Amino acid sequence: MSTTRKTITVTDQQDNWIKTQIAAGQFTNDSEYIRDLIRRDQASKAEIDAIRAALIEGEEIEEPQPFDGDLFKQEMIAKHGDKQG
Repeated sequence: MSTTRKTITVTDQQDNWIKTQIAAGQFTNDSEYIRDLIRRDQASKAEIDAIRAALIEGEEIEEPQPFDGDLFKQEMIAKHGDKQG
């Protein structure tokens, strides 16, 4: 994978935060931390896009159905067990 060098400017507070993450052993250098942030942002955006697409698909496919809270609760208890108490 090829790389491109970028120059960024951060505040002193942000720089201290990055240094703290590196000192804690989470990352080995600034670039690794920034790349991790970008990967997490990309994953978050992909997840949001998938949810958005599923909502649009759901709206286009079916007529709205009334929500039965009691039935939903029974289905969840059957699926996951009764976790109360």
